[in-house]
Amino acid sequence: MMSTTNLTAIERQAKTFKDLICSPSLAGGLQQQSIYFTAVHILLSLMALSGNFLILVALHKVSSLHPPSKVLYRCLAATDLLVSIVSQPFTASYWMSLVHEEWYLCRFAYEATYITTYALCLVSLLTTAAISVDRLLALLSGLRYRQIVTLKRTYFMVATFWVLFVVACLCYILDYRIDMWYNRIIIPSCLIISVASYTKIFCVLSHHQAQVQGFIQQQQNQPNALNMARYKKAVYSSLWVQLVLVSCYVPIGVSGIVIASSNTYSSNLIVTWGVALVLVYFNSALNPVLYCWRISEMRQAVKQTISQALCCPLN
Repeated sequence: MMSTTNLTAIERQAKTFKDLICSPSLAGGLQQQSIYFTAVHILLSLMALSGNFLILVALHKVSSLHPPSKVLYRCLAATDLLVSIVSQPFTASYWMSLVHEEWYLCRFAYEATYITTYALCLVSLLTTAAISVDRLLALLSGLRYRQIVTLKRTYFMVATFWVLFVVACLCYILDYRIDMWYNRIIIPSCLIISVASYTKIFCVLSHHQAQVQGFIQQQQNQPNALNMARYKKAVYSSLWVQLVLVSCYVPIGVSGIVIASSNTYSSNLIVTWGVALVLVYFNSALNPVLYCWRISEMRQAVKQTISQALCCPLN
């Protein structure tokens, strides 16, 4: 049976949703739903683990991507892999603790789920924003792209992302108010950068396509000339990854807003939050499929990797 806890303004300051999410009054009647959620998380974890591991192996065999671009995709796959082996086991533990009414374990699992998922999602957002900037620089800088976007600079940027990951975890542990401000700065910045980059890309392509194509035709014998058809394919591939990520992340943001603005907390909010969290993790399982769908050489490399693992020839 779904239960509801009414809170006054003062009580809301002392008892937040985070405090009540592991309370018998709010989560005590969710045993059946918790079993379903646990099964889904185990399945998604296995899918994300196997899929992203294959992508990481296959990336070593892909030569069509510029090395810095490979580093960014490798970072994204590694982040999704960590989601599957760190965040989702904590999440499954949270739901199982509700089944067995282990409230101390529940609180620990919830905190661990929130910290790791939130921080890893930030890394994913930062990485997809970096990919959008990488695609923009490939268009605007032309033949100078490989001199501007170097492997060393890309590694430094990715290292910065993981430093921000640690900072995000520490902010939450030290003071949730710092964490809130951190959220308000990083997340909108990533989205603005991505939107601005893709908007600029499509504006340039629509207004100067004839000139760019003419330039390519004149330079077609040069090995570093920009291949527009290949470039467009790369842009649409990264855009698909970006759009799917945002689509999977929006529900958890909406649920957070609903929870923050609610005057009453009910078990339905926990279920809603749980469904939104499933979508976040679904993104980690879906990304390898997107890579194989949009990047033909990646698809071939994954097939080759699976074939070698099964010790059978690839047709």
